[in-house]
This record gives sequence, C-alpha cells and structure tokens, in this order.
Amino acid sequence: MNVIGLQTFIYREIQRFLRTFVQSVLSPWISAVLYILVFGVIVGKSIALIGGVRYIDFVLPGIVMLNLIGSSFSQTAFSLYFQRFTRHIEEILVAPISYLEMIIGYVVGGVTRGLVVGLGVYVLAIFFSAATIANFGLFLFYAVSVAVIFSLMGLLIGLWSDNFEQLSLLNTFVITPFTFLGGVFNSIHMLPEKMQIFVRFNPFFYFVDGLRFSMIGVQESNIWIGVTMILVLIFGLGALVWYLFKIGWRIRS
Repeated sequence: MNVIGLQTFIYREIQRFLRTFVQSVLSPWISAVLYILVFGVIVGKSIALIGGVRYIDFVLPGIVMLNLIGSSFSQTAFSLYFQRFTRHIEEILVAPISYLEMIIGYVVGGVTRGLVVGLGVYVLAIFFSAATIANFGLFLFYAVSVAVIFSLMGLLIGLWSDNFEQLSLLNTFVITPFTFLGGVFNSIHMLPEKMQIFVRFNPFFYFVDGLRFSMIGVQESNIWIGVTMILVLIFGLGALVWYLFKIGWRIRS
C-alpha cells in the first residue's frame, strides 16, 4: 500500500470541504439549528413524551442522521464528478495508488465531512438541552458506517452523472424523502398500521432508529436487522464501486 499517496489523497479531500467551510459545514449547522428550534422546541411543547423522552430528544438523532447522510454523500459525489468534468481524474488514474486506495481516500473524506457536520449538530443541540449519549460505541458505529454507505453511494452518482442536475437526483428523490419517512420527526407508532409496514422496509428507518437507540435508549426496530443491513450495504456498494473503478467505467476515455 502506498501510505504516503493515500495520506496525500485523504488530505486533499479533507482540504476540499474545509476550503468551502461556509457551504459544506456552516450551512448544514444553521439548517439543523432551525430544525431543532422549530420541530424540537416550538412544536415539541405541544407533543407528549415519546418513549418516555421529550420530543426534542426524540427528534435530535434523526436530525443528526439527516445531516450526516447529506454531507457524506455530497462530499464524494461532487468531488468525483468535478474531477471527471475537469479531466483531473486522469492524473489520479496514473498516480501510483491502487483503485482501492482511491476509494478509501474518497470515502475517508466523505466520512470526515459527515462526522464534522453530524457532531457539530450534536454540540449545537447541547444549548437546547437535547444532547445525550446512551451507548458511545454504538453511536460511533452507526455514525461511521452510515457515512461510509452514503460516501460509496456518492461515488456511484459521481461516476454516473453527466450534469449538475443528475448529481442532485438521488438526494432529491431518494435520500430526503426516505429519510423523512424513516422516523426523523415521528415514532413509527404514530403512523397508520399499513404505513408502518412500508416504513419497516425502509433502510433509512433502521439508520435513524439505531442512532436514536445509541443516543437516548429508545428503540423501535430490531437492531440486528439494522446492523446486518448496514454491513451488507457497505460490502455490496464497496465491491460495486471497486469493480467500476477497475473497468474504468465513466472515468477513462
């Protein structure tokens, strides 16, 4: 393994989002504070306890997960797309690093941005007395593993996209609606019975519920189903991205 090359690649990816700090980090923090203020504080005053906890405590894990997913996905999708668009990807392909090292570099950049944004939201929530951690190890597992999943998905979209509109399609039509329908702002028991069946087939529900369990100890799903789903997605998406890099799909002329 080319350790120096990989370190340089990771450093470049991290510097990329730090150079656009306002857009990449500060903007999600501001949006998250508005979510916490409106849904957690204002709306939460008229909602009874959910699972024995205040509404603001119940929704915070979903808000953290929502921002973590969006940030990790955007980091890799836009990074790879712009490198293809500017033909800079050709310089990376001839560099003495393997396809696996390239993927690791992109993913570490995506995970780092996702964690910076997600943990920043958590810290900001302390000012609203809405931040707790029930199981730090489980919290770290869900935060990192979900960031890895959406970093890999970002690479797939970055390879597939031919324009800026296509870059945002997954976020608009999949990530945002499935996350909102995955229990960010509500308990699954608030939904009609038929709707609950649909939600239990939504992988985002297990992401949000797992992080919620690690933060406040409230659980509405089978944790092993969620963990299994996460591991399958990581290895499946990782193998697919590596194969596409190996055959040069959309990155070689």
